[in-house]
Amino acid sequence: MPGEPDAAAFHALSDEDALRALESAREGLSSEEAARRLAEHGPNRLPEPPRRSVVLRFLAHFHHVLIYVLIASAAVTAALGHWVDTGVILAVVLVNAVIGFVQEGRAEQAMEAIRGMLAPRSAVLRDGRRRTVDAAELAPGDVVLVEAGDRVPADLRLLEARGLRVQEAILTGESAPVDKAVAPVAEDAALGDRASVLFSGTLVAAGTGRGVVAATGGSTQIGRISGMLSEVQVLTTPLVAQMDRFARWLTVFILIVAGALLTYGYFVGHLPFSELFMAVVGLAVAAIPEGLPAVLTITLAVGVQAMARCNAIVRRLPAIETLGSVSVICTDKTGTLTRNEMMAASLAAAERVYSVGGEGYAPEGAVRWREADADPGEHAVLMEFARAAGLCNDAALHEAHDGWRVEGDPMEGALMALAGKITGAGAAPFSEWRRVDAIPFDAAHRYMATLHADGDGQACIHVKGAPEAVLGMCADQRAAGGDVEALDGDHWRDQVETLAAGGQRVIAVAVRAAPQDQTALTPADLEGRLTLIGLVGLIDPPRPEAIEAVAECHAAGISVKMVTGDHAATARAIAGMIGLRNTSRILTGAEIESMDDAALALAVVETDVFARTSPAHKLRLVTSLQARGLTVAMTGDGVNDAPALKRADAGIAMGRKGSEAAKEAAELVLADDNFASIASAVREGRTVYDNIKKVISWTLPTNAGEAATIMVALFAGMALPITAVQILWINLVTAVTLGLALAFEPSEPGVMRRPPRPRGQPLLTGALVWHVVMVATLFLVAVFGMYFYAIDRGYPPALAQTMAMNTLVVLEIFHLFFIRNIYGASLTWSAAKGTKVVWACVVAVTAAQFAITYLPPMQAIFGTHAVALTDGALIVAVGAVFFVLIETEKQMRLAFRRPPPAPAPGAGD
Repeated sequence: MPGEPDAAAFHALSDEDALRALESAREGLSSEEAARRLAEHGPNRLPEPPRRSVVLRFLAHFHHVLIYVLIASAAVTAALGHWVDTGVILAVVLVNAVIGFVQEGRAEQAMEAIRGMLAPRSAVLRDGRRRTVDAAELAPGDVVLVEAGDRVPADLRLLEARGLRVQEAILTGESAPVDKAVAPVAEDAALGDRASVLFSGTLVAAGTGRGVVAATGGSTQIGRISGMLSEVQVLTTPLVAQMDRFARWLTVFILIVAGALLTYGYFVGHLPFSELFMAVVGLAVAAIPEGLPAVLTITLAVGVQAMARCNAIVRRLPAIETLGSVSVICTDKTGTLTRNEMMAASLAAAERVYSVGGEGYAPEGAVRWREADADPGEHAVLMEFARAAGLCNDAALHEAHDGWRVEGDPMEGALMALAGKITGAGAAPFSEWRRVDAIPFDAAHRYMATLHADGDGQACIHVKGAPEAVLGMCADQRAAGGDVEALDGDHWRDQVETLAAGGQRVIAVAVRAAPQDQTALTPADLEGRLTLIGLVGLIDPPRPEAIEAVAECHAAGISVKMVTGDHAATARAIAGMIGLRNTSRILTGAEIESMDDAALALAVVETDVFARTSPAHKLRLVTSLQARGLTVAMTGDGVNDAPALKRADAGIAMGRKGSEAAKEAAELVLADDNFASIASAVREGRTVYDNIKKVISWTLPTNAGEAATIMVALFAGMALPITAVQILWINLVTAVTLGLALAFEPSEPGVMRRPPRPRGQPLLTGALVWHVVMVATLFLVAVFGMYFYAIDRGYPPALAQTMAMNTLVVLEIFHLFFIRNIYGASLTWSAAKGTKVVWACVVAVTAAQFAITYLPPMQAIFGTHAVALTDGALIVAVGAVFFVLIETEKQMRLAFRRPPPAPAPGAGD
């Protein structure tokens, strides 16, 4: 076993010498040896970036303008001898810091969990077979397979390279992809000239290759560059930043008002400075929503975790807000709307069409013709199909505890299973054939070709790919009996349409004999020199949950558009099964290219199915939909999908089949590649937006009501109905309980039956301003009404203030239950039942109020007085009347509100 490898030297070694130095082989390591090396060298991940100590993280939460104001106020009250007030102010400061500290810790834990879910995976050879493992499990000596779109998981010494080009700008700053080859280079070659090595963290731009792991983790080139260490993602969004700025400017405004009141009360009202100062401090604390940014961030963190439970992993938090307004989802078909478990269903030969039985990727099943099993000995073309399917193939099948699984492309897995069904050789047919060379599949030429030789002097070229591409390279076709005859292009085009109309994905397979001494394969070996074997029809059935999710999106006013590279007839058949509404018109990639931007912008909203499209077409589709004012979510998995994913309002990458380039360009990653998870993410996005709106709609009116109570009393020159220290208490017990409870609210009924909110709709709308004014006014009337009632009854001032304080808290509790249902009725059993979090917070606040009202030590601190049972019932009755008033206003507003504007054409169709 080698020691810690020196990766810097491997570029100068031949591939064979590199394997020997690493004590490895082209077939890779055994599972046992890989585990032993992993234990010795440690996980293949970069060292964690340095983090602030717990103490510094905690102290950072005191770095806020409001906290400075409160600390200064505490110092002044202490100088004036108001020790109780000083203690309460410091308690407010401490509790806010603790809440922020706990929230930050939970946010970082959430992001750590998400980074774990996004851990890249790599294809390796273990025990001589292809396996997919977490990149962190790679060890020196592992043989890794890479292809276009992959992020290189470790420093690799290349063993094979076929058209391999890599983007190394992260290391070298060179913007253009560089060519890679197996041949060693000079030992003193610069980093950018080491063509025989792939560096960890770089992106494969084109081609395929395999290499042996030379260094992992901190020993890689990128691991040696400390500046490349990734930082913890800041848990914030434009909305949170906007609300933080709003809170800061509101703080400045309130401080100016407080200063004016202090000046007015002292010089005009001739009030005692100590009492006046405490009243102004109470006003500042009451009016400034100091906890709002923290509560909003907690709401987003809760939403991140909820989406992760739905297999939608948020990489950039603004996507949560965007999902609430998505009006169009452009989705891939294969694996997203369908199972991504391809199976060969039909074989079309020159004169016969065979049906293929079986299930999934199991290499077991019968091939039938005219309702009878077809014997390959009597149907020679079947063995031709088997050889083409099994040899022109990069996938591997293996049997797991829950059935057969494919390593590699699902379509190739189905073809490997087909070869096993025809030959009866299981998962590894034609093992005696040796691959000599290959032309990897590429979207530019849409075929794959391989050159194989066996030990008996035979060599063959096999090609599979899109029927149009393969037919164009064929000179003749294989007849049923095995002879060669002239190619009948019209017949094959009709067969393609017939198979595709049944929802089958169609590929063509062809063959050509080759000299045994041929060692290289080029496109020139194929053009016009192939013999067509026939067509293979593969099916990928729709996911049942995707059908339900599409219906749910339609009900929510969200248009679903299928964008696929498949044949138009295949796309139409699957679209009909999925439930897309407009399947009569299909736009193909060729038609998209022939349209100018204006024509495409008109056509795109009326069309739900786009076939034979390329990644470049996706970008035009997104741009055209956005030009119509629609908010677009786009799915993608390939490296070439990155521009469309970045352009989309919400880019969604596939977690399983997606390339690392696509994941990095996207805001969300689907852990299960399932369209149903997109619908769930939209639901959660709308819920998070609703909860943010509820938090703001609860916080601003209650703060305004508290502040208005103090301001009216000061300007009127009367005694405060609630003392400053009691205002501080209310903020202490309600801001950290009632406001925070709204962050955990579940989805409201009908959240997916509302049309998408308009793009760019602000949260601080006219309706919210009206609600703030109305609730603050009702708070003012209720608090002063209860205070004057108590004074009129001859109660002592302390009791009157205690009743007014409890009235304010009761109003805030009833306001909480009102805000929980902003789109529906709050006077229902389900609404009253609430959630465990809401009731836990209400019980905590009620217990705190009973303590401050009835416990003698608390009475001494806060100047309170025990409230009689009848007066307590009156306070609750006032809260109930307040609740009925605002609920009635809401129902009147909902009943007489104008219906929302109809969605843009196609947005809900």
